[in-house]
Amino acid sequence: MYILPFIYLSYMFISLYFLMLYFLIYRRHRKEIFQSPKLAKIYSVSVVIPAYNEEDCIEGTVHAVMKSTYPLQEVIVVNDGSKDRTAEIVRELMKRYKNLKLLDKKNSGKADSINQALKIAKGELFAVVDSDSYPAEEAIEKLVAYFSDEKVGAATCPILARNKNRFFERLQAIEYSAIAITRKLLEYIGAIYVTPGPLALYRKSALIKIGGFDSKNMTEDIEVTWHLTYAGYDRKMCLNTRVTTIVPDKFKTWFRQRRRWSMGGMQTIGKYRGSFLKRGMLGFFILPFFILSTFLGLLGLSIFAYLVIRNFISTYLFTKYSFAAGTAVLTLNELYITPTVLNYLGFALFFFGSIFTLLALYLMGENISKKENVFNVMFYLIIYLTVYPFIMISAIYSLIRRDLRW
Repeated sequence: MYILPFIYLSYMFISLYFLMLYFLIYRRHRKEIFQSPKLAKIYSVSVVIPAYNEEDCIEGTVHAVMKSTYPLQEVIVVNDGSKDRTAEIVRELMKRYKNLKLLDKKNSGKADSINQALKIAKGELFAVVDSDSYPAEEAIEKLVAYFSDEKVGAATCPILARNKNRFFERLQAIEYSAIAITRKLLEYIGAIYVTPGPLALYRKSALIKIGGFDSKNMTEDIEVTWHLTYAGYDRKMCLNTRVTTIVPDKFKTWFRQRRRWSMGGMQTIGKYRGSFLKRGMLGFFILPFFILSTFLGLLGLSIFAYLVIRNFISTYLFTKYSFAAGTAVLTLNELYITPTVLNYLGFALFFFGSIFTLLALYLMGENISKKENVFNVMFYLIIYLTVYPFIMISAIYSLIRRDLRW
């Protein structure tokens, strides 16, 4: 199959291209990567915390938000038809915090919960905080500073793993650090494609202009960011603060979460496919980048599966007929491996991927000198990331079946 090496070369080239792009952007902006604007204009801020059956963590999230160094006009917890003690806990907290409000509603999903809060929010800026996330005290204040620029429609910060006791959780901590650095680097070329749910701050007038969050999309934070980009708003990333979030501690929960992300990403691609190679950075970079990022792993898995199946069949037939003919099954010739361009590219991809991941961990303050952390990074690159193509297959299958359950 002569076309296979060309497909494989294209796969390697695109992957290396994006890695080199990240390195070049970092090299150019490394001295300012942790800088952020000073607060120059005061805005009123409303915070919404959508919650569904979050009795275990809603109190901690509310306390974390209320510790904000920036004065908050109101904090609205939207109880999305919870069947546990979420509403009861919030009512108790309302006795302590005078600017805490509770909005009770029937279960209709996170996006609709945010939209309902948007209708009653009084602040000029509108922050969304997931009910299992904990913003740093200075986080909202640092994000507000970006909105002195009227072109800014949204701002976010690094989302880091709060629980890192188990090996599986530490792997996600590596992933979150790499994502944080990647998102900051993409800001420098105007290509931030998501302002995630754990903490994002929006210009309320911009959200109203685009009609709020898409309640039909499974990743409303990706869709709203694309919509703001489509409408001409800038998105910013502040690297010198953070929000921590509780990451899944079980593989099944993690798989379902990542599958939802993939499904929502594909829904967003479908919605904005008409912008391909149009509408500035949305069509000329974000959409192609997202498509390639989404499907490169699937292509790599397909190539790998093809090679494994082909080699298995070839080995089986060779062994079978060697026994029948009475010839040697294995000779020294079979043990000789000839280096190829693909071998070198594969090594280069792994090498630069490792360097970038270690750089991300270093920049985010992780200790990379421990042998344990080096092993975790190797496992993350070799094993953890290879699961994503299977997640994509599951996501495609669920979308075909129109199974949009979380």
